[in-house]
Amino acid sequence: MRKLAIIFILSLLGTYARGQVWSGILDSSRAVDWTSAGVVGGIPSASWVQCGSTITPYGSSGTPQSATVINSALAGCAALHYVQLGPGTFYLNSGIIMKPNTVLRGAAGNATSIVFSGGYGCGGLGAQVCFVDSSGYYYGSAAVAPGGANSANWTGTNATNGTYTQGATSIRLTSVGSSAISNGQYIYLDQNNDNPATPSTGFTSGLLICDNTSATDGCSLESGSPGRCSVGAGTNPCGGGGVHRNLIQIVKVTAGCSSPCTGAGPFDVTITPGIYGKKWASGFNPGAWWSGNDMQNAGIENVNIDSTNVGTGTTYAIYFNNAFNCWVSGIRSLKANRAHVTLNPAAHITVQNSYFFGTQSTFATSYGVEGFINSDNLVANNIFQQVTAPIILGPSTGSVFIYNFALHDTFGTPTWMQQAFAWRHDAGAVYNLSEANTTNGYWEDVFHGTGGLNTAFRNYATGWEPGKTQETVPVQLFSYNRFENFIDNILGCKNTTAAFPGNCGNPYHTIYITHNGVGQAGSIYDTNAGNHETSTLVLPDPYVTTSLFLWGNYDVVNNAQRFNSGEVPSSLSDGYANAVPASHAMPSSFFYSSAPSYFSPSIDRWPPLGADLSPMVSTLPAQRCYNTISNGMDPAGTGGPYTFNPNTCYTATVPNPPAPPTGVTTTPH
Repeated sequence: MRKLAIIFILSLLGTYARGQVWSGILDSSRAVDWTSAGVVGGIPSASWVQCGSTITPYGSSGTPQSATVINSALAGCAALHYVQLGPGTFYLNSGIIMKPNTVLRGAAGNATSIVFSGGYGCGGLGAQVCFVDSSGYYYGSAAVAPGGANSANWTGTNATNGTYTQGATSIRLTSVGSSAISNGQYIYLDQNNDNPATPSTGFTSGLLICDNTSATDGCSLESGSPGRCSVGAGTNPCGGGGVHRNLIQIVKVTAGCSSPCTGAGPFDVTITPGIYGKKWASGFNPGAWWSGNDMQNAGIENVNIDSTNVGTGTTYAIYFNNAFNCWVSGIRSLKANRAHVTLNPAAHITVQNSYFFGTQSTFATSYGVEGFINSDNLVANNIFQQVTAPIILGPSTGSVFIYNFALHDTFGTPTWMQQAFAWRHDAGAVYNLSEANTTNGYWEDVFHGTGGLNTAFRNYATGWEPGKTQETVPVQLFSYNRFENFIDNILGCKNTTAAFPGNCGNPYHTIYITHNGVGQAGSIYDTNAGNHETSTLVLPDPYVTTSLFLWGNYDVVNNAQRFNSGEVPSSLSDGYANAVPASHAMPSSFFYSSAPSYFSPSIDRWPPLGADLSPMVSTLPAQRCYNTISNGMDPAGTGGPYTFNPNTCYTATVPNPPAPPTGVTTTPH
């Protein structure tokens, strides 16, 4: 079983080398154009029309019924329509099967509830609500294996073999399988992992994408990152002498295949977005694969989903598989099995304005939004309560996590604090943005491989929860999680009020940075740590600290916002150096050009968080919503679940807002 440790929309700006909001702060080798994340152009369903009559609740707690009535209504809808569920409670013993270009919508104010006691197979893993394409191929399917009908070779960019240019929007494909590629189709680009025999001595710099295990010197404790095998259909872990392909980016073919591309080629096709990063190289045999791609433009809105009675009968509450430009909005999800929402694989999914409470397992495998193979997704303005890891990422590129509020991240070891953002749990999580979230912290482990190049901007990470004495650090980066960027964050806890995060002392954290400190308590940063299991060992990696970029962060140990040129990796020689920024000025956001619609102008400050602000911390809309639905009586998050109405929540008044850290000063560089 996979486990954790103990253990809006801006206009596209073309190439991201220049013109990005982060220009002048981040080097282009360490960031991407995040403004394409989420449903392209925004969620479109506000103008859609109802399909058929409103479906009234049916079934009972003692006699649940099939979801056939709902599924038939969805199947019978024309494109760009929605199925309306009436107010009340549905009791269903089977799962809902979504249809492209169709929405399932509950009554206003989340007056519609669905109590599930069963689900649907969803191509194998099972869920209560399934967004799956008709082919259902996944990374281990024979059709998508190298040389298969749904695969191709990727031989270069810009009509040139052997070049893989960062930002390129033209790629060359050859040996395109018989199922063909057409304009408008999403494809998965990938390449072989590094997997050096001795990473501690053989890969002392550079970006390492690796999931191999070793008894003496590996880069993963358990291997098994999701991704194609380099030979054959593959298994997980990859056998037959092959290696996994965990560096993955999902792109859309926009031109070059107006007549389906199939055969030897070459085919020079236009894609969007452009190529992320500079790791791609012919020596890793880059390739492409695809599935049916027909699950697009579908969503579920304003529904309460209760998975309590399903138990472990299905894996997820909501499952996106080969899904694109789909969404979850205004959902209240209770007690999912493994995760409330999974993206496996998926791109341009938006998960917003929702409340996720608890899971069947509160020990370790307990997730909010879980991403396996995914790109350019947007997770915004959600509440996560009593979920071990509200955000957990496998191979993921270019996704954005913004304005989320997480509390009481339960874990099986009572004294162990599990950081809310398991930012990289599998190999290949790179170039993701976490902005302006209020959580207990960030964590990148070594259980299933390595990654890096992720950015945390304007977050408030406390590194503390009541009763926790182990792993109480805001930022923990284990071995080979390199080139991470922490900019303008507020880190550590000295809040002595009764509001979030509770009485942690003044201050709780007393150490600025430690190294190789598994289980460390009381530090702001803990970096470089190796780890071990019974038969596997990952050694410490000092390059984690060498390549780490810290700029403009406030921490409670220094009691100051730090601009220290010595914490900027400006002298790296591996292509990922970052010049010392010329200014201390910070943009309001790396994603939004103005406050999104769920910010109330009369209540919510925008931007809400940042070490450059006074006060540094204000209440997020999602946090304010939680304070409202809990009546301000559960700041630790140990109660609930609570009634949730997204339509009124974000205009509520603020009971007991948290007190921010005070006394900030600036340390010059």
